[in-house]
Amino acid sequence: MYGSSRSAIKSRLIPYLGTSYFGTGSVTADASLAVLAKERELREVQDMYEDSLVTLEDELSLIRRENSDLRDELLDTKDELSSSIRVSSNDRLLDEAEIRDLRAKYNAAQDELIRLRTRCALGDNQDLTIRRLKSELNILRGATYSDLTDSLKSYRYLARASSPLSTNDVTQRVRQESLINRYNDLFSIDRLSAMDTLSRYQSDYEMNQRICNAVVQEAFVAAKLAFREHKMKVRSNLAITHVGPETLEEAVQDYINRNTDLYDLPGVVSDVIRALNRSVKLYIPPEASYSLIQPYIREATKFAWECSALAHPLDVALATDAELFDDHKYRRSYDSEYSAPLVNHHIFPCLMQGIRVLVKGEACTRRGASLGSPRRPRSRSSSPVRFALARSRSRSLSPLRSLSPSRARSRSPSPRRFTGRSTSPIGLMRLPTPKSERNSSVAGSDRTGSTLRGMKY
Repeated sequence: MYGSSRSAIKSRLIPYLGTSYFGTGSVTADASLAVLAKERELREVQDMYEDSLVTLEDELSLIRRENSDLRDELLDTKDELSSSIRVSSNDRLLDEAEIRDLRAKYNAAQDELIRLRTRCALGDNQDLTIRRLKSELNILRGATYSDLTDSLKSYRYLARASSPLSTNDVTQRVRQESLINRYNDLFSIDRLSAMDTLSRYQSDYEMNQRICNAVVQEAFVAAKLAFREHKMKVRSNLAITHVGPETLEEAVQDYINRNTDLYDLPGVVSDVIRALNRSVKLYIPPEASYSLIQPYIREATKFAWECSALAHPLDVALATDAELFDDHKYRRSYDSEYSAPLVNHHIFPCLMQGIRVLVKGEACTRRGASLGSPRRPRSRSSSPVRFALARSRSRSLSPLRSLSPSRARSRSPSPRRFTGRSTSPIGLMRLPTPKSERNSSVAGSDRTGSTLRGMKY
């Protein structure tokens, strides 16, 4: 571009610079000077342009070098980025593996913590049980049978304003109010702690409620049996030295009111635990036992004993599954179906005195409640008298079968077989038959034969 412009300028200005041009005198001196000035300006412009062109070329080469450097840096950056991506992916994989290992260790640590907490709770319960057993052992050592006999011998009845058997007796009223408050505490405090202990081993909330209710029921059963034996022992010992003026029953009740704690509490607690183990409606995991809630069992047993020791004892209402809900004895639980008429299971029994309700219990009502699995029947030894009567009934003949006199005489049992048998537990033994019974049996057999002979076939 610049070369073509330069040649064009020369072609235009050279004719004016020739000798013939100046010699002829057609161009003046001023014109020639102007042309020279223009040529000088053109040269300066040309030199300036060439300098700027060189400068631009230098800058272009510099920019190209910078671009090449940037391209190299970009490639290096790409390589570094790819290597960092690979390293980060490897680190992420390692981090995920470490996270999995840490989670596994965390779960194992949580399981170990739960086991340690259960062991710690068991240890605390065992320490508390050991302290209670030591205190009760000291009490029992101080109150042996000889001491009990001595206390019975040294017992003297003091005259009172009212009889200890009266319903208005001060001891009866004060202890009854105290027991009602203790029953509420047993439901709201001791039962909830036992539920928390059972929930560590099984998540069946309904079964835990059944267990807590069965503890109170069995505690009253065992306490009443033990108190009956204790009262008979006290009555037999007081009957030896009792002279009056009060009655023997008043003296027995007065002695029981003064010595309420003289009983075998560990033995009664063991009876309650055995009864819970025999129950087929209750379930507890194999790794646990009812000894875990032994503090609750002991409190229920103490309460049942003190209720039984009153002159007018307190008792819990008999409760069975699938019975009709009684609004006077129970209140419904929060998870009950209020339109259901049958009780699914009992949460806490009702405290009663005779037919009077003192404290309402709690029950859960649901539709479709059923009896479920029946209780395991307790084995009872069959009485020899019942065995003999059953044998006699099985061997007696029906009138339809004894149609012929020969069959009647051969099949009818002799009265001497039953009159001469003993019903003692040792065994059925033959005894000599008295003469009067022998005559009556012969007369009876004659009357039976005459009756059969008079029958028409």
